Amino acid sequence: MSRYILDARTAVPRFPGIGRYVSNLASALPPQLTAGEELTLLESPATAEPALTSARALEQEGACQIPGKTIIATATPFDIRQQWRIPPLLKRLQADREALYHSPYYLMPYRTGLPTLLTFYDIIPLRFPKAVPARARLFFRLAATLALRAADRVVAISEAARDDLTSHFRVPASKVSVTSLAAGASYRPQPPAEVARVRDAYRLPGEFILYLGINKPHKNLPALVDAYAQTASPHMPPLVIAGAWDIRYPQPQQHAARRQLGDAVRFLGPVAERDLPALYSAATLFIFPSLYEGFGLPVLEAMACGTPVACSNTPSLTEVAGDAALLFDPHSVTEIRDAMAELIEDGVQRARRAEQGLARARRYSWQATAAATLRCYREMLGLPLED
Repeated sequence: MSRYILDARTAVPRFPGIGRYVSNLASALPPQLTAGEELTLLESPATAEPALTSARALEQEGACQIPGKTIIATATPFDIRQQWRIPPLLKRLQADREALYHSPYYLMPYRTGLPTLLTFYDIIPLRFPKAVPARARLFFRLAATLALRAADRVVAISEAARDDLTSHFRVPASKVSVTSLAAGASYRPQPPAEVARVRDAYRLPGEFILYLGINKPHKNLPALVDAYAQTASPHMPPLVIAGAWDIRYPQPQQHAARRQLGDAVRFLGPVAERDLPALYSAATLFIFPSLYEGFGLPVLEAMACGTPVACSNTPSLTEVAGDAALLFDPHSVTEIRDAMAELIEDGVQRARRAEQGLARARRYSWQATAAATLRCYREMLGLPLED
């Protein structure tokens, strides 16, 4: 008898990326469990976050099912009291069977009393020090170091993330496994009626170039706006920049205003989860000029929706996209410009990239991610491994 405790306290709107990881993993794990294995979700205190986590919201929309036992925690990941409140809770869950704890975030209890698995994503605060205050960088390094020391094993979301982890924190490679992310089941080419609904809801034109993601400095949006300005013509579709918006980084809007791009560049803001597949499907081209990613899930989601992709040639994005995307150097505004222009002007290449992207996306699935994660669980508890 074994219990796998997945910390789902980050499956809340505050953590859109990590929350989607937790939600999809929580959905894909239970069907692969054998007799005597149980998944337990440790969820956020109802008083600290919205009553419905993003996992439960996805479940209500039919995007995933979250079976398994749910335990409400008594502290959020940001609450120092988790250090003495969560371990006794974990110990009680261990009382009747072998158990392990899986944290998807480095803010976690650092003495769990159980075998502990940590998911590691990226080292953005260390790779982009000018964009992160010194105090925040110090806190990240300290908290990440404590989490890595507490973990008996670590899963990285890409080979590139594993390399960053082992080089910057000197974690032994033998301690780290790679479990790739995947596009959710709802990310597939959408029917015309659904595309039309989303196009009308967000007042989108018939053709447009799409970027989806936050506006933090490593996403390289000022360079994208500058590159688009160099391609702007009556024949160039507008650029739509969508996703969560951090008001600390207004530079993309400032660049658009300085270049007097007007309605040619539109800042859409956050988009409802259920609308994302149709938004990708509606786009003529998806472009992702990020300087650094731990994985690059939007690239895979766009491919899964049949949208041709142009993206940075950084290690993780090259790893994810393979030869299905048109790659460019994100440090070169000229290369970003040329990639956009090439795919917009070449319909044959767009169609080929779309087909290649669909094939590439099929190589990734949350079922495979869950299977690799479950293998880590079983190895950590010394259980027999399924063939």
